[in-house]
Amino acid sequence: MATTNDIKNGAVLNLDGQLWNVIEFQHVKPGKGGAFVRTKMKNVMSGKVVDKTFNAGTKIDFANVDRREYTYLYAEADGYVFMDTSDYDQINVPATIVGDAKNFMLENQNVQMALHDGDPLYIELPASVILEVTYTEPGLQGDRSTGGTKPATVETGYEIQVPLFLETGTKVKVDTRDGGYLGRVND
Repeated sequence: MATTNDIKNGAVLNLDGQLWNVIEFQHVKPGKGGAFVRTKMKNVMSGKVVDKTFNAGTKIDFANVDRREYTYLYAEADGYVFMDTSDYDQINVPATIVGDAKNFMLENQNVQMALHDGDPLYIELPASVILEVTYTEPGLQGDRSTGGTKPATVETGYEIQVPLFLETGTKVKVDTRDGGYLGRVND
C-alpha cells in the first residue's frame, strides 16, 4: 500500500471505490503542526474536480492504470474506434470518455489512452496539434497580426479564434488543453 508521499501528477487514486486522477499536488510542511498534501483531483467517470487534503504519510490506494498508445481510426454513432498499436486490437470508446479530445483528433493520429482493468478511462493528447483551417472569413486589407481575432473552423469541425490575416487552407498549431491558437505552421 502506498502513502501520500508517492502522489504525482497524473496518478490515479482509488478512493471509496471511485477513480480520481491527480491534476495538481503540493506537499505542505507548516512551521507548526504536521505536514500534509494538498491535491486537486478529477473524477475519472464524472469529470468533477475537487480539492482534497491528506495528512502526510496517510496510506492511499493507487489504481492500476495502464497507459497505451492507440491510433484513432474513425467516429461511429455511439463513439470512437481506436486501434492498439501493439497488437492491432480495435476498441470502441464512448463519446463521454473521449470528451473534448474529439475536437483535436484526426484519423490515423496516435493518442495515449489510460485503461483500468481493460476499460478506457480517458484520452491524453499531445500539448498541441497541427490542424488545417477549412473555413474562415477572408481577411481585409489592413488586417495585421496585432489586431483582433475572427472565428475559423478547423478540419475536425471545431471552431477556434485566429488572427484576422489568416486564410482558409492555412495550417495552424492549436493548444489541446484550451483550444487556443498557438501560431501558423509553414509546410
